[in-house]
Amino acid sequence: AKLSELALMGEQEKQSLLKELSGTDLAGPVSGTMQGLFEAQVARTPEAAAVHFDGQVLTYAELEAKANQLAHHLRGLGVGPDTLVGVSLERSARMVVALLGVLKAGGAYVPLDPAYPRERLGWMLEDAKAPVLLTQQKLVGVLPEHTARTVCLDSDWALVAQQPTTRVAARTGEGNLAYVLYTSGSTGRPKGVAIEQRSAVAFLHWATSTFTAQQLAGVLAATSLNFDLSVFEVFAPLSSGGAVVVAENALALPTLKDAGRVTLVNTVPSAMAELVRSQGVPESVRTVNLAGEPLLNRLAQSLYGLKGVEGVYNLYGPTEDTTYSTYTRVEKEAGREPTIGRPLTGSRAYVLDAWLRPVPRGVPGELYLAGAGLARGYLEKPALTAERFVPNPYAGRPGERMYRTGDRVRWLATGELEYLGRIDFQVKVRGFRIELGEVESALASQVGVRESVVVVREDAPGDKRLVAYVAGTGLEVAELRKGLKQRLPEYMVPSAFVVLGGLPLTPNGKVDRRALPAPEGPSGQGEYVAPRTATEEKVATLFAQLLRMERVGAEDSFFELGGHSL
Repeated sequence: AKLSELALMGEQEKQSLLKELSGTDLAGPVSGTMQGLFEAQVARTPEAAAVHFDGQVLTYAELEAKANQLAHHLRGLGVGPDTLVGVSLERSARMVVALLGVLKAGGAYVPLDPAYPRERLGWMLEDAKAPVLLTQQKLVGVLPEHTARTVCLDSDWALVAQQPTTRVAARTGEGNLAYVLYTSGSTGRPKGVAIEQRSAVAFLHWATSTFTAQQLAGVLAATSLNFDLSVFEVFAPLSSGGAVVVAENALALPTLKDAGRVTLVNTVPSAMAELVRSQGVPESVRTVNLAGEPLLNRLAQSLYGLKGVEGVYNLYGPTEDTTYSTYTRVEKEAGREPTIGRPLTGSRAYVLDAWLRPVPRGVPGELYLAGAGLARGYLEKPALTAERFVPNPYAGRPGERMYRTGDRVRWLATGELEYLGRIDFQVKVRGFRIELGEVESALASQVGVRESVVVVREDAPGDKRLVAYVAGTGLEVAELRKGLKQRLPEYMVPSAFVVLGGLPLTPNGKVDRRALPAPEGPSGQGEYVAPRTATEEKVATLFAQLLRMERVGAEDSFFELGGHSL
């Protein structure tokens, strides 16, 4: 018999996996919009605080009025259903106004983090073909050339403020786009994930039914809009009467003027570990949501040891399935590593083999996701969409799809999913999703590079970092790093470079990743310059201790030595 025809389990066990473990469908079709959920809350609590930023407060009524004025202005510029609107703003209350204004006008927002390199932002603007861009005056000169109509929400606000504060006539349905997020792409170019209103609304219904209004009373909004954790941080509280507490990043939490208002933190484990280490979690925090990278039990238990924390959740999900797909509440005093739990209401999870057949409990397979959270697909990329979003043979209705995640998992006897790692070369470093192929493609385009490979190393426990191995002629690490910074965001630039005469190969001619040597020390640094003052001596000593180096010079860059923001 062919391997593809061998039965791995009986029909009864197969049906148990498909019906009992895979998840539950929604009670009915999804209706409504993200902005509609907010507007319903405005009617319930108009005077409640909706946004806190740097000591300033916007009530629900004030946020509604400003977003309505912006929506009228955008409607006048031709924004309507499925119109993409770029949003490139520093983090502030204005950022929340911008997102709601775009949605209320009927459009879909496309985040363009101003911290990204000009070349990357330029490519995203070109790919999205957004006719309108929301930004601020100080960023106009930073952004690359584009053809979009620019609206500065600071210098142009006097014009926007002339618009009525009443709502524009609703023209958006659940099948229209809500936002497009660009993720790392294996082809060397980021790809836009297009999420419809119905998927976002289904996700928000789950969020507001899983977490109480008290838990969502003050949600820290510290994640870049380019990442899907931000959807939970902004719209879950605004759909339940809570407040969005805007911060520059998660590590800024201890110094926020509004830190005492934060009841829920939604971030990556590596950032939370640093907050715990520095005693930076306010006593007001009751709930901690962790996602984006594997969660270790010791971190979860250390959070339960803090005064105030009552619940720690481990959440999993790709952008292509609207932020989260599975979740679990980690048990206090649990003696095992956390699982990624069970599917959200309305989501389905299948663990399948190479022939798309369910595998038995305990057997590893690839995770496929289906249900209400699935994205429309990749923007203007039908072939890639068809490759990753495949027909679902286990759906109750024809035409339904499932997304192949590339993640290895298995069902445990408890009915929960255990995450086992990636099947391909996509990695997570400090919660950032990185396609190694995109970094390698950017390296290959550098002058003199003949061959290159990028890997994730963990030479020190808990400290994952990107390392680039290159071979070629006339290679200068400083120039390689400079070239990558012009194309890639900071988190995708390797922290170490190793120049080799040639890459080690396996007998069949592929790169032997196991034979790649560990970086011996800092790469790309100039001549050693000894510290010249007592302060420089102290800082150099601290850097050397943290980065496990013999010495650090006065002219050495912390980040180029392998340091990072955590």
